[in-house]
Amino acid sequence: MKRFLKLMALCLALLMVCASFAACSNSGSNGSDSDVSAAEGAIKIGGIGPITGPAAAYGQGVKNAAELAVEEINAKGGTQLAFNFQDDEHDAEKAVNAYNNLKDWGMQILMGTVTSTPCIAVAENAKDDNMFLLTPSGTSVDCVKYDNAFRMCFSDPNQGVESAKYIANNNLAKKVAVIYDSSDPYSSGIYDAFKVEAENQGLELVAAEAFTSDSKTDFSVQIQKIQKAGAELVFLPIYYTEASLILTQCNKVGFSPIFFGADGLDGLLDKVENFDVSLAEGAMFLTPFSATSTDEKTKAFVDAYKAKFNDTPNQFAADAYDAIYVIYDCIEKQGITADMSTSDICEALKTAMTSITFEGITATSTGITWSADGEPNKDPLVVKIVNGAYEIQ
Repeated sequence: MKRFLKLMALCLALLMVCASFAACSNSGSNGSDSDVSAAEGAIKIGGIGPITGPAAAYGQGVKNAAELAVEEINAKGGTQLAFNFQDDEHDAEKAVNAYNNLKDWGMQILMGTVTSTPCIAVAENAKDDNMFLLTPSGTSVDCVKYDNAFRMCFSDPNQGVESAKYIANNNLAKKVAVIYDSSDPYSSGIYDAFKVEAENQGLELVAAEAFTSDSKTDFSVQIQKIQKAGAELVFLPIYYTEASLILTQCNKVGFSPIFFGADGLDGLLDKVENFDVSLAEGAMFLTPFSATSTDEKTKAFVDAYKAKFNDTPNQFAADAYDAIYVIYDCIEKQGITADMSTSDICEALKTAMTSITFEGITATSTGITWSADGEPNKDPLVVKIVNGAYEIQ
């Protein structure tokens, strides 16, 4: 009898172990990196972006802020949202895989992707599925080339044009050089628009030096050329990782122009390991958001974000926070429910997007409206790094 009881106990233990492994397997079957769940009947929103790799600061900010917004909305009662965020490592193929994982999960709306190249790839799938897509920070024109797609952020051409206007209107410099990534749609798109508008504004473009994703660590040749050309200001329509290397290498050769960038420079102060942030002093960049703003909505968001994540939100986080609330406002406006088809939800959201004015934290003065081409209308900000902090200009 004792032998029988021991055998039964062993069998039960083995069953518990098997069940545990099965549960672990099932929990990861959709490749989920983050899943904020709500009550049954919640509308399912997917998110895609890099939370590992060189652009992780952008994706992590988007993921965190979106989760915060979903939790705030669900706490109100009424319409409930579920949010599932997938890591794409800033890679187009992985972004498509993430999209398919989210479809398996039951995604009805996509808040993504975070960066342009993956967003362009995913946009093709979303178009075929008539899945509503609102990218928080995909700036390439092709991110929203289909009528189911909208964006929260400025487009690449918009950033290039506004940067050139700001430099000229504020007499920052006359002789300007550019260092850009010709292999990246984000960087080259901003550069193309900047080049045209710089000429319109009477700026002299003394040099335009390109690099690619295969050669983005040594910028000595580019720096030598722009220094020799007499550039007073260097425009950097690139991401903060490469910008930190350029600033460091300029310092080594005693070259100290004004540095001006687009939204990709957000993260220069706190997201680059072993970077001497004093080298960024005086650098400026275009942005829709500043965590140092005294606006009440912005302060509330920054405080809540810091309390939850022990970190200061960047503009990518702010765009994502607004994006979730835009989706929620449109859901409420159209009376969308979780039992509607993905295509019907998309059609309803498309109608709502062109009829709302949204007052969020990335456009606190005039609000944001959208045209049918998916582009937002809102005012930009410029921040300058002063005493190791971002200061609104």
